[in-house]
Amino acid sequence: MISVLIAGIGGASLGVEIAKCLRLAGGYRIYGCDISPLAFGHYSGDCDRTAVVSRERYIDDVLDVCRTFEVDVIVPGGDQPARLLAAASARIEDAGVKLAGNVAAVVDEMADKARCFERLAALGFRIPKTVLLQDAAHAATAPAPAVVKPSGESGGSSFVFFARNRQEVELYAAYLLNNGLMPIAQEYLPHESGEFTVGVLSNRDGDVEGAVVLKRSFHVKLSVMARGADFLISSGYSQGHIGSYPQIEETAVSIARAIGSRGPINVQGRLDADGGFVPFEINPRFSASTYLRARAGFNEVDHHIRALCGLAPQAPLEIRPGWYMRGLSEVVVPDGEIYK
Repeated sequence: MISVLIAGIGGASLGVEIAKCLRLAGGYRIYGCDISPLAFGHYSGDCDRTAVVSRERYIDDVLDVCRTFEVDVIVPGGDQPARLLAAASARIEDAGVKLAGNVAAVVDEMADKARCFERLAALGFRIPKTVLLQDAAHAATAPAPAVVKPSGESGGSSFVFFARNRQEVELYAAYLLNNGLMPIAQEYLPHESGEFTVGVLSNRDGDVEGAVVLKRSFHVKLSVMARGADFLISSGYSQGHIGSYPQIEETAVSIARAIGSRGPINVQGRLDADGGFVPFEINPRFSASTYLRARAGFNEVDHHIRALCGLAPQAPLEIRPGWYMRGLSEVVVPDGEIYK
C-alpha cells in the first residue's frame, strides 16, 4: 500500500478527481488536506482521512500531516498547491516524501501564461497572438477579438473574458488589474473546428510515457463558462470523446519534450483554419479530467506515482475510445460534524 496525500480537496476539484483515480487503481491509502474545513473532500468519502491546514503555515502544516499519516507521496490538488509545493520540493524530499508533479522549473515557467507563450513562440510553435497588459493602455496592441485572462491562476477558466474589440480588452484589463491580477490578451480561436484537452505524461528522465486526447463536447452548461452568437469560452469541466487524434497528440507531445517536462502537463487548444492544433492554455499538472482518462484506461496518476516509488505499472497506459461524461454529486454534513 502506498500512502498518498492529496493537497487540495475542494468540491468539483482536481484533488477529488485524483482521489477517484487512486481508488480506481487500488493499492493506496488516500489522505487529503485543505485550508478550508468546508472542502468537499473532507466529507465525500474519497479519502481515508483528511486534515485542515493553515494558509499561513502551508508547507509546515502539510509536512506535519505527512508525518502524522506516514505519507509516501504528495500530489497537488490544484494550481496554488502545485506552485507552493514545487517551490518547496527540496524540503519535501528532505522529509523523505516524494512529490508527484512536474519539476519546479517547468511549473514556474508554464504557470505564467505570458512567459509560457513567449517560450512556445521561441521554440517555433504556432500560438495565438498573446500580449501582456501591464496597464489598460496596452490594449491598443492587443488582438481583437481576444480572450482576456490572468497571466497566472487562470486554471478552470476563472477570470476569463471574451472581448470583441480593444475597448472591451481595455475594460477587462482594468478590471483584472484592479483585482490584483496581471492580465494577458490572447487571440480568440474559433471553437467550431474543435477544442481539445491533451494529457502528456513524462518520466523524470524526460521520456514521454504516454498521451491522451479528449475532444471536448459542449452539449451541457457544465462545460461552458460563457457563450454568445460568435464565441464560446469553455469551463474547467471537460467532457467529450476520448480516442485517436494523432495530429493533436503529436503537437502536445512535441511541446512536452521541448519545454523539458518531467511529469504531467495538460495542453488545451483549438484548430486553426488550416487544421493545425494551436494551444491556448498549458497547465503543468494533472488535469481535472484525469478521472475520465483513468476510466478510459489511461490512469496517469497511478502510473506516475508508482514510477516515483520504483514500482512497475499496474496496467499499461491504454485508451478505450468512447464518450466520457461527467456531472455533479452531493453530500450532506449534519451540524456539529464540520472539520475544525
